[in-house]
Amino acid sequence: MRDGFLDWLDSQQGRQYELHERHINPAFVKTIRTIGFDKSYVRGQGEWLYDADGRRYLDLLTGWGMFALGRNHPRVRSILEQVLSRDMPNLVRMDCSLLAGLVAEKLTHHVCADSGSPLSRVFFCNSGTETIEAAIKFARCHTRKPRILFCDHAFHGLTMGSLALNGSEFFRERFGELMPGTAKVPFNDLAALEQALHAKDVAAFVVEPVQGKTCEVAADGYLAEATRLCHKAGALLVVDEVQCGLGRTGKWFAFQHWAGAEPDIVCVAKALSGGYVPVGAVISTPRIMDSVFDGMERCVVHSNTFGQNDLAMAAALATLEVMEEDRIPAAAARLGEYTIGWLREIGRSCPFVFEVRGKGLMFGIDFRRPYGPLKLRAAWDALHLLNEGVFSQTVIVPLMNEHRILAQVAGYHTELIKFLPPLTIAEESLNYFLSAMRQVLGGLQRVPGSAWETVRTLAKGAATQFAR
Repeated sequence: MRDGFLDWLDSQQGRQYELHERHINPAFVKTIRTIGFDKSYVRGQGEWLYDADGRRYLDLLTGWGMFALGRNHPRVRSILEQVLSRDMPNLVRMDCSLLAGLVAEKLTHHVCADSGSPLSRVFFCNSGTETIEAAIKFARCHTRKPRILFCDHAFHGLTMGSLALNGSEFFRERFGELMPGTAKVPFNDLAALEQALHAKDVAAFVVEPVQGKTCEVAADGYLAEATRLCHKAGALLVVDEVQCGLGRTGKWFAFQHWAGAEPDIVCVAKALSGGYVPVGAVISTPRIMDSVFDGMERCVVHSNTFGQNDLAMAAALATLEVMEEDRIPAAAARLGEYTIGWLREIGRSCPFVFEVRGKGLMFGIDFRRPYGPLKLRAAWDALHLLNEGVFSQTVIVPLMNEHRILAQVAGYHTELIKFLPPLTIAEESLNYFLSAMRQVLGGLQRVPGSAWETVRTLAKGAATQFAR
């Protein structure tokens, strides 16, 4: 197999769903088969996926934001290949990685750009949820306080500490008692935040500048005032930029859109990988980091095995260099403004569209029960009697079946569809998407119609499955 590995792998194509059903997650297989997403992708390049028959699909899911530079970016791959060719002394442990130091230097440069921020220290790990786990520990250690605040509809990961900060009961239920000392406040509600901070027993307020599950954007002045309120109460402001950071919203970091927003800890991951190797980073101040690693005896009091491995660090370094050289954040700002503007224009003609919101190339369409013609309200109600939150499939399914566009509902029991295009996407590809959206949203106003019948069948099937 070693010399002919790719030939052997090709010979196994077509077995993936059978193998996953037998050994990995049968429920997931049933889900994607039910909605017709069970394709056989064999290649990815940029914003496109290709199946075994050579058909291409526009990827607006990007591995939940991981492929910010598109799939298989050649310059990132070239650097990884060069690192592999050197037989480098990886993860010696009693050593300091040059690659990790170079990545930290670049990250802290961009997070502090034009602000004079003291965010000059970095802790590396392997994923977004690990960055949140670290932030929780760092905040409690530094402040010696127990409570952590988070927002409704928040999503910070699914490990036990991060899960305790999840704003959705759907993810929290059935897993027993979670980390104690957490409390939820409404997003963008400064009065509620101030009240929660009043007891002065809060270690940190953890918040996404753009929420991953709702595409809600922090209101102007919200993060600046949250900074003031947190610091007044002796709490830390932690911004979760795992999905919205590193250029996606049109700035290097989303919090940089608002003057006066001064986080104490910034969490990043996903895009930092270049789409190749898992990596996460916690960026903080010397004061906070030194309170955790406060001497030789505690120099590894928080650590992990793979966090500074050479391939992850090389992927991160290559990603940051591509973003710098190609001015990716500025491109995301321009393309995002263009796309969101056109989506809002298209949505005005569809009674089901409640709002188009987001920032840069992180945006979503929120659907609500229409106030328009009776037949549209009746169609909406009929679907929701069968299965809550199924309406969004009337958009997702035809986007895939008729236009070969891959997207996903933002969360469970929600009617928001979120889009995360690669930040390197061509304007021509965005125009293709906008044309497809115009056709799909137009089709929703034809009742009965193919989209409604397809999704009604899916909803009935799901209702039957849950009833068993």
